[in-house]
Amino acid sequence: MDRATKAALLDEQALARLGATALLDPAHLVTDFATADPARLREAEVLLTGWGCPPLTEQALDLLPALRAVVHTAGTVKGLMTEAAWRRGLSVTSAAEANARPVAEFTVAAIVFANKRVLTTARAYREARSQISPLTLYPAIGNYGRTVGIIGASRIGRRVIELLRPYDAHVLVHDPYLDGDEARALGVEPVHLDELMGRSDVVTVHAPQTPETRHLVDARRLALMRDGATLVNTARGTLVDTDALTEELVSGRLHAVLDVTHPDVLPAGSPLYDLPNVLLTPHIAGSLGNELGRLAACAAEELERYARGLPFAYAVHPASLAHSA
Repeated sequence: MDRATKAALLDEQALARLGATALLDPAHLVTDFATADPARLREAEVLLTGWGCPPLTEQALDLLPALRAVVHTAGTVKGLMTEAAWRRGLSVTSAAEANARPVAEFTVAAIVFANKRVLTTARAYREARSQISPLTLYPAIGNYGRTVGIIGASRIGRRVIELLRPYDAHVLVHDPYLDGDEARALGVEPVHLDELMGRSDVVTVHAPQTPETRHLVDARRLALMRDGATLVNTARGTLVDTDALTEELVSGRLHAVLDVTHPDVLPAGSPLYDLPNVLLTPHIAGSLGNELGRLAACAAEELERYARGLPFAYAVHPASLAHSA
């Protein structure tokens, strides 16, 4: 991992827990396999990886003859695990399950605030600096009986479903890999994506980034959304056609909560920075600050399972990566 990741992720408590299971040198950090101490690499049975880890290429694997497992302290391993690494037969785990929790929490907060029109009502109050009537501004304000559309029954999508259970919401889900029995078990209504876009008060995106999902939410599908509906994206910016969404938002017809965009940082002249119906955040939904402790704890638990000869609880398999993050 890179130095900034190590400093943020691995405090003394986390290092002590890892050190109780593994022969670990807390001062030893690999940021580039080619320049790392070859003697240390030859000894490594498990790699503890994180943001900034270089890919496990054939050349890197040649330096790691004893490597048997990878414990990744972040979400996706797509940038880390190469075809050569999978061919090696390594056991791989990630903290994607742990990282799903703050993203889902952020999403549910966004849904609740969107239906309460918090952003635009707060702005109107700030500008008026006197009593205003939210009901006059938004006669349909509120969360009771709202329809929430979830694109992708992923880890995060399923966590959002779970967190929405105490609310009086009807949940629609579109996921080509979700069958009827699973949908019934989750307590959601499975629908085609076009139907989801047209029926939902809030649409929230939780599908993986693949060639097939690029611009999954395009101009045609945005046009299906109800006037005043909200789009929430905490997944990947490429899943939404930014130009088409910008046009809808400039018109004022839709609202949006965007934690990710394409490009990752919008041009300084983008109207999305200033529109009253847009909440734009710089990719903060995932684990940050003290939430990184959950990722470190997840990695430590997986390492403890490995040391006891148990399979990883959150093992990653190459076959699943085609339709997951």
